[in-house]
Amino acid sequence: MLDFFLGHYAYWFTVILLCVGLYGMIFKKNLIKKTIGLAIFQISVVLYFVSIGSKWGATVPVRDPNIPVDQVASYLNPLPHTLMLTAIVVGVAILGVAFTLVMAIYNRYETLDEQELLEKIQ
Repeated sequence: MLDFFLGHYAYWFTVILLCVGLYGMIFKKNLIKKTIGLAIFQISVVLYFVSIGSKWGATVPVRDPNIPVDQVASYLNPLPHTLMLTAIVVGVAILGVAFTLVMAIYNRYETLDEQELLEKIQ
């Protein structure tokens, strides 16, 4: 049982990051802290998919004459890594827009607290 937990340490770290990000988005009242929680949540998802796509002792998927073609287990799957590059770019764009909106909210209402903001809007 201990080998299972130690053998999957990347997944446990990902779950911990996911919970920290989700906690920040749900329970924090400051909009900056909510946005940082969103960033942590996004990074945990990227880390999860990258850890799925990696294998010990595997090589890049370029034809190697030393490795026969029928031994596909000796090659990495590049698809998760490629998709996560796109997810990183989209995540950075989302965070840029989110922080811009937070700045606009602060300039208009002079608060970043969720409760105060809801009172000022109504």
